[in-house]
Amino acid sequence: MKDAWEELKQFTQARIAQGRAGCALTTQAALEFQLAHAKARDSIHQPWDVVSLSQTLDSLGLASMVLETAVKDRSHYLQRPDLGRQLNQTSIDNLQKFKTAHYDVVICLSNGLSSTAISQHGLGLLEAIITRFQAMNLTLGPIFLAANARVALSDAIAEHLSSAIAIMMIGERPGLSADDSLGLYLTYQPGQDNTDANRNCISNIRPPEGLSYDMAAQKLAYLTQNAYRLGYSGVMLKDDMQQTENLPDAIVINPEIWWGHLLACLATSRRSSNCRARSRICSSENPPKRRMGRATFSKTVNSANRK
Repeated sequence: MKDAWEELKQFTQARIAQGRAGCALTTQAALEFQLAHAKARDSIHQPWDVVSLSQTLDSLGLASMVLETAVKDRSHYLQRPDLGRQLNQTSIDNLQKFKTAHYDVVICLSNGLSSTAISQHGLGLLEAIITRFQAMNLTLGPIFLAANARVALSDAIAEHLSSAIAIMMIGERPGLSADDSLGLYLTYQPGQDNTDANRNCISNIRPPEGLSYDMAAQKLAYLTQNAYRLGYSGVMLKDDMQQTENLPDAIVINPEIWWGHLLACLATSRRSSNCRARSRICSSENPPKRRMGRATFSKTVNSANRK
């Protein structure tokens, strides 16, 4: 029997219409799941070549600085999220040379929980962001690269430089459908006392399946402009930007697909109802023996003793 969900697979990356062999998944579906799980684990544990990216930025004329967090290695990073929000003393000392400079925006990059994401999409997204910010006449500081960082590290960096806006580009936690998703976090008036409620997030940046570089940069520029205008960021700053990117045409689904899906659901529901009805009939004919709890048993014994 054809799975009614099969036609809907073209519209989503979710694991639907996997098929089955008896009461289990098919071999192909099981192998695909194992592959996706392996990719997710690899994206977390593989190292990020931060030095190579720094050299690439220098060749493009973009100043950069490599910083280090307080974690020792990747395993330590996964076990101690708090240390990923802190710079080590050497990096703090290196930041002092920029203390007298004034920057409107400080941009930080980190592999976060997905080295795959920052390696594949970091440079392309960064170029789109810089193009937008330069058009806004914003003064940009060096691009700070910090492996094994958490989102709040951007607050610590920007606070040292007295920057008005902190941007963190970071690899998002991988899932079984995507292991290369990037996130952007914006904070106005960054400080180490800020919480996630003070930040705006743009997530799922991974063209072509997710948000494009240009669209993400456009949203970030819009939020940055409004953060300056309103004097805050976070839950109070709404992304009500009008969509300007050319999006694909509206999806038109064949009504027969939906009718087939509906009929299949009704048939499944009817079978479930019949099973429940038969179960109730069997239960009434052969009522199950009740288990006697400890309190009930004690009460019965005491009553028997009194008699």
